[in-house]
Amino acid sequence: MENMIHSKDSIWSTKTMIKISVLGVLAFLIMFIEIPMWFTPPFLKIDLSDIPALVGAFALGPIAGVAIEFLKNVLHMVLKGTSTMGVGELANFIIGSVFVYTAGILYYKKRNFAAAVRGLILGTIVMTLVASVANYVFLIPFYAKLFGANLELYVSMGSQVNSLVTDFKTFILFGIVPFNLLKGIIVSILTIPVYKRLSKVLHKY
Repeated sequence: MENMIHSKDSIWSTKTMIKISVLGVLAFLIMFIEIPMWFTPPFLKIDLSDIPALVGAFALGPIAGVAIEFLKNVLHMVLKGTSTMGVGELANFIIGSVFVYTAGILYYKKRNFAAAVRGLILGTIVMTLVASVANYVFLIPFYAKLFGANLELYVSMGSQVNSLVTDFKTFILFGIVPFNLLKGIIVSILTIPVYKRLSKVLHKY
């Protein structure tokens, strides 16, 4: 880890910071494209903004991927504004960072196609586990308390589109879990060809 941070491609170098900034802005712009899912309530939509962060994690190191996740969410709050008092952006940052860091750390050790695939698979699994636990223990309860809502409201929203949702636990099991698994699969499939095209440019400059 220390060697990674202090290498010539360190995130503290000017060139790398510029690359992180460009990828962060790109991720922020992609956040505006949201894809609703048929089995989740309207507030859960897939966005593809983790792709630039994964590209950054693969090309520049896992810490760079986390920095891109941070930058895109700060830009989102400052430029677009937040309707969740920052809770949505916090959730996006935590869950996205777990995904890109896990995938990036595995790829950065060997830097080949097999390592990238393993990283994306493990990243998807870890992201899903963290998202499920975080939403169950902290994120959704905190959001509900912040806005004076009851957890039953979210269960009701989930049950309207997914008959398997009957309580908060099944909301997590049949809503949050498949949502993040599907998101990880889609983002992973798209990241591989995107990284292949952009990696030469990122390494060259």
